[in-house]
Amino acid sequence: MSRWKAAAIHLSLSIVVAIAVGALLFGVWYPPPYFHAAGADVLVLLLVGVDVVLGPLMTLIVFKSGKKGLRFDLACIAIVQTIALVYGLSVTLRSRPVFLVAAVDRFMLISASDLDEVDLTQGSKPEFRTLSWTGPRLVGTRLPEPGEERNDILFSAVAGKDIEKYPRYYVDYAQAAPHLLEKAKPLDALTKLDTEAVTRLDTAVHASGKARDAIVWVPVVARKAVLVMLLDRAGGQPLNAVAINPWGQ
Repeated sequence: MSRWKAAAIHLSLSIVVAIAVGALLFGVWYPPPYFHAAGADVLVLLLVGVDVVLGPLMTLIVFKSGKKGLRFDLACIAIVQTIALVYGLSVTLRSRPVFLVAAVDRFMLISASDLDEVDLTQGSKPEFRTLSWTGPRLVGTRLPEPGEERNDILFSAVAGKDIEKYPRYYVDYAQAAPHLLEKAKPLDALTKLDTEAVTRLDTAVHASGKARDAIVWVPVVARKAVLVMLLDRAGGQPLNAVAINPWGQ
């Protein structure tokens, strides 16, 4: 077998693995449109670089039919490639979005790594004490009554850990929806959008099946991007998240 054929076989196997990993990431851990917003695209590029490019390239370099120690070399390549893949998957697993939290005037996309384990165990309901494996769970938040506890939250927010990172303050989204609607804005407030953004917005509005004046929006703040969440004006139910930065106009 020539080194080119060996590298081609290795490449084919690596592509199959990459497709399986991509299906897991795109379809389960990072459902649209949160893939880029949560920063998974950079992680996937690193995974693909190691799994699809580096592994077969190393095989191309070291392979020589009949070479003494060839099996050992190939085994080392496979081990290194597997370790890199497992490490990359563990990073993407910790970064997966687990909660979409309605907080005051926006949604916050919370990743698994954003939540402290102790805080998670204090979730106000059983479903708020576990991390989702199939995309973010929609929840709301409640502010504690004025007093020492609310002051603690305010000081914590100044330090970078706001209420959306405390599951003990999570509530069912239906409780938070009326308050979020009070802060929501009409679509006309999205001004100075480029052609591509307008197209994405129009497509999302059409897919919702609702008239434009029946839709309002709030921002969705994530690790790597800000999106626009379309809401039903009547009840506050999320309709679609659109890859538009309302603050970057």
